[in-house]
Amino acid sequence: MESQYSHCPATGMQAFAYAIRRIRPTAGNQSPAQSVLVKILTIDIQLDDMHMADALVSPAVAGVAGAVAVGLLAVAAKKVKSDMSDNMVPLMGVMGAFIFAAQMINFTIPGTGSSGHIVGGILLGAVLGPWAAFLTLTSVLVVQCLIFADGGLMALGCNIINMAALSTLVAYPLIYKPIAGHGDRSWRITAGAVTASVISLELGALCVTAETEMSGVTALPWKEFLTLMCSIHLFIGLGEGLATAAVLYFVKSYKPDLLAANRAAGTASANSSYKKAAWIFMGTAMLLGLLFTWIASSYPDGLEWSIASIIGDADLPTVKGAVQDALGGVQASTSVLPDYGSTWSGVIGCAIVVTMVWILAGLLVRRKTAVKKL
Repeated sequence: MESQYSHCPATGMQAFAYAIRRIRPTAGNQSPAQSVLVKILTIDIQLDDMHMADALVSPAVAGVAGAVAVGLLAVAAKKVKSDMSDNMVPLMGVMGAFIFAAQMINFTIPGTGSSGHIVGGILLGAVLGPWAAFLTLTSVLVVQCLIFADGGLMALGCNIINMAALSTLVAYPLIYKPIAGHGDRSWRITAGAVTASVISLELGALCVTAETEMSGVTALPWKEFLTLMCSIHLFIGLGEGLATAAVLYFVKSYKPDLLAANRAAGTASANSSYKKAAWIFMGTAMLLGLLFTWIASSYPDGLEWSIASIIGDADLPTVKGAVQDALGGVQASTSVLPDYGSTWSGVIGCAIVVTMVWILAGLLVRRKTAVKKL
């Protein structure tokens, strides 16, 4: 949204990037090192970490990604319906809210002038299991897209694959689980969380680059783009891994029955109640959402400035077409709080995610119960 601050840097990272751009040479006289420095300070803003905008993908690539995402969601619904117990439904909702709030908290990447936030797939996988985690994280991405215009609607399938599928269905079962084992040793939890987080974000960076290149709607040189994406997300992955390990260590110490590995191994009580833990995660989510939005609300909108400083306009260049226009119109009508433009965005988002996941998971559980009675 336009404001008197639209062309001013809003954060330390943006201010540093602004200064670099103001003193940089013209493109023809720019050294490779200067080019890399300038772009590494802007790429993370353009993509909002891994949330791709519609301007980066073509309808064909978005359509294929969307079909894959829908197929994975169908499998996830079937798996959750057959495997999930009733007492997991509240936990799925509050864990989704916790990840939604945690994604709003950016952490600084020292020495780069950049920042990042966690994706949360490894944490969700370690608590809920891979398919319930995928369903939960996808719900977060859908709410971010439709309510807050965070990531494009046409690109939603890409974002589901890059963020949800690669973390919960690839990195968690193939990297985290073999390293962490049953989660009985803290060093194994830390090693698994850090390694899996880094690999999932690196795979996501690779997919973002590939989807952008295959779409052919931007002029980004793919080799440089890939190098920059992988470099910055290496540091973000390290930060996410440490944050994930800290939360999992708390869970292991406070309520080990919450860990999916313990439930799978049969060491968790079949009648274990997760209500108290669910209230802790929900309270933390609401607190994070409220604190973040209170802080963020005092800052001007830096996204428009960062885009304008790159392409000379407040918006990413869009490719006109029937698909883009139709989906853009849908997103514009559903985005009641674009760019998290309210002090209460975090709290509202948490409440929407909890409700959405509870309804979805509750329907699956009730359907399973009804089928068993028949």
